[in-house]
Amino acid sequence: MAISEIRMIPYTKPSITPLEVEFATDAAANGWGEHCYDYIIRFEEAFKAHLGVKYAIATSSCTGALHMGMHALGIGPGDEVIMADTNWIATAAPIVHLGATPVFVDILPDSWCLDPEQVEAAITPKTKAIVAVHLYGNLCDMDALLTIGERHGIPVIEDAAEAVGSVYHGKRAGSMGRFGAFSFHGTKTITTGEGGMFVTNDPDLYEQVLTLSNHGRARGQSKQFWPDMVGFKYKMSNIQAAIGCAQMQRINELVNRKREILQSYKEEFENLGIAHQGFNPESHGCLIGAWMATVVMDTPSENSTLSEALQARLRIKGIDARPFFAPLSSTPPFRGIANEYKHCKWAYSIPPVAINLPCSHEITQSDIHYVSAAVKETLL
Repeated sequence: MAISEIRMIPYTKPSITPLEVEFATDAAANGWGEHCYDYIIRFEEAFKAHLGVKYAIATSSCTGALHMGMHALGIGPGDEVIMADTNWIATAAPIVHLGATPVFVDILPDSWCLDPEQVEAAITPKTKAIVAVHLYGNLCDMDALLTIGERHGIPVIEDAAEAVGSVYHGKRAGSMGRFGAFSFHGTKTITTGEGGMFVTNDPDLYEQVLTLSNHGRARGQSKQFWPDMVGFKYKMSNIQAAIGCAQMQRINELVNRKREILQSYKEEFENLGIAHQGFNPESHGCLIGAWMATVVMDTPSENSTLSEALQARLRIKGIDARPFFAPLSSTPPFRGIANEYKHCKWAYSIPPVAINLPCSHEITQSDIHYVSAAVKETLL
C-alpha cells in the first residue's frame, strides 16, 4: 500500500459539533463585562449537578485544581503524599511545587490503580494526604482507601482527570474524597481545550480554594484589588467554559461512545483470536468511563520491548497508539527521591507489555477492525 493510501487513525481527539461552536461564538461575541462569568458559572453548575457534589470551581487545568486543593489542605515542606508510581507527572508536580515529597507505591495488577495495602504500609507521621488516581477511567478501591484515610486521619484526594463517566457503587469518580480534580484537556472524554475542575462537599475547603483561585481575593472582600492572601491564577476563561457547557449537554453520549469503543475492541480481539492478559477492568457494582481502550498484551515483564515494538509497527500502518504510563520513580525528576518501599513490581512490569489503542469518539467500526487486525499481524 502506498504511503498516500495509508489511513491515519489518531489515538484520540475531541468531539466538537456545531453546538460547541455556537456556544464558543456567543461567548466570544457577548461574554464580556457583566457577562464575563456567565458560561463559567453555568459550566460549574452543570458539572456539580452531574457529579452530585455541592461545590465546583472551573480551573485552567486539573494540575491547577490539585495544586490549590493541596495548598488549602496545608500540605507543604516536610510533608509526604502517597500516590501510585504509575501516573503522569501532573499528579506529582503540585506535591513537589508545595515542597512536599511524593511517596510512590505499587498498583494492583488488575485495576492498575493504587494498592490499598501498600498505601497503609507507607503511612508515616509525615503523611498528609493520599492521592487516588482513577487511571484511564478505571476505579480505585475507594472503600478501602477512605477507610484507611479515616483510620489515620488523612484526607483522600481523587485525581479523576481521566475518569469522567466512571461510577463506583453509585457514586461518581471525584465525588468521594476530600476533594476531586478533573481534566478537560483536548484528549479527554469531555474537553474545553485546556481546563479542569475542582470539586468538593467541604464548604470551608471550597471557600479557601475559591479565594486561592482568584489571586487570594476573598469572595466577601469589599475593597477592589485587595488580596487577602497570596493566591494563584488558575481560572478558566469564559470561552473555554462555553465549550464545556456544550460538552455537558452531550456528556451521556460522549461517555457511552467511549464504552462502546472499548467493548468493540474486546469483541474484535476475541473474534480475531488475539491473545492478551486483559482490557480495562470493570469490577462488580462499578462502571468505568473507559477514557482509554487499554490492553495488557502479554504476561507482565520488565524486560519486554513488546509495547515499543507494537507502537512502532502500528505507526507504519498509520495507527497512532500510545504507551502505558511509565513508573514515575523511573523518570529523571524522581530518581533521587528516597523510597523505602523501593521496587513497585506491577508499576514496572505492566507498561512494557501494555498499550493504549486509538479511541476517539469518531473512530468507526471499520477503523477498530483495522487496528485490531494490525495488532494481530504485528504480533505474528
